[in-house]
Amino acid sequence: SLITLGVRDLERARGFYEGLGWTTGAEPGDDVVFFQAGGMIVALWDRARLAEDSCVEDSGGWGGVTLAYNVRSPAEVDAVLAEAKAAGGEVPREGAETFWGGYSGMFVDPEGHPWEVAHNPRWTITDSGETRLG
Repeated sequence: SLITLGVRDLERARGFYEGLGWTTGAEPGDDVVFFQAGGMIVALWDRARLAEDSCVEDSGGWGGVTLAYNVRSPAEVDAVLAEAKAAGGEVPREGAETFWGGYSGMFVDPEGHPWEVAHNPRWTITDSGETRLG
């Protein structure tokens, strides 16, 4: 129900996600920024403090995790990728049909977190933004 992304530059990371249209109630000086993302919460927190709190050593590389942002149509995939690029992210894979029958692309936020933006025609996105299997 909560994903926390460790970031080196909280202000830059916050600006990126706000550039995607996400909203937060965090004050400018808060050390953690929370965003409601459908039925989940995405938090941004200092990377070193998150590693310490999680009892792990930060190797500085990709952690073997990719996040996904599911949307209702291929056009929405392309729109989110364009928003990410405009907000300062990289788009290493533009939206395209997938081997599994959907449509997806990838963006990487300024802190290096990869996000797949996907439309799965077999899943339902509720009015509140929750993704449902089937």
